[in-house]
Amino acid sequence: MAMSPTRAVLDGYVRLRQQVAVMLELARSGEWDALIERQSDYLQLADRLRQLDKEAVLDPEGLQRKAELLEAILADDLAIREQLMARRSELGHLMDTSRRQRDLHRSYGKQAASVVDASDKFGPGTP
Repeated sequence: MAMSPTRAVLDGYVRLRQQVAVMLELARSGEWDALIERQSDYLQLADRLRQLDKEAVLDPEGLQRKAELLEAILADDLAIREQLMARRSELGHLMDTSRRQRDLHRSYGKQAASVVDASDKFGPGTP
């Protein structure tokens, strides 16, 4: 027996809600690769749900349930975005630090190498 479009839509929103909750936990635990893998599943599910949603006519109770699920999905989505923004900021800081170290090495690397080389030849300086 085939599931009604109404039931399929609500079940789809429940699955979407579960998927985004898992994604939020992955973001909070810093499992970025797993989050990216889940995101493609999330997008596929959301796309299928969009198609089902066009066919379904929800009663007031169904509309209320859908609204509750959407609210929870959007809240978790916002929390995921906040985690991603924090991660982006962290990566930006790491990139800036790395860039500064590279620039210092380019500017002073040869001089630093010759100071180290001189101390090897002549021994440590006198205090």
